[in-house]
Amino acid sequence: QVQLVESGGGLVQTGGSLRLSCEPLKTSSVLRTMGWYRQAPGKQRELVAFITRDGSTNYADSVKGRFSISRDNANNTVYLQMDSLKPEDTAVYYCNAITRFGIVYWGQGTQVTVPS
Repeated sequence: QVQLVESGGGLVQTGGSLRLSCEPLKTSSVLRTMGWYRQAPGKQRELVAFITRDGSTNYADSVKGRFSISRDNANNTVYLQMDSLKPEDTAVYYCNAITRFGIVYWGQGTQVTVPS
């Protein structure tokens, strides 16, 4: 079992920045892929970005050029740097991790709010 803990959410004005962090609590599991999803009120959860253990990344079109995902393999920690935030980025952001055996884990989510 892997428990993921997110931090860094909050309220920021349009054009501002936030940095989300996610780390597992006491795990020895190798996390093959780590990423971020988000869910806005009344909408389905969607992929924001993910990063593989070797550093390959993928971003949703809506965040390309504004968000940057990175990871620290030694600590199984993943970060999401969010710049030029827009009201449409308002959502609960969930950390996601997939082990080398294909088991998927989710964090409890952190709220990001960008008032219009």
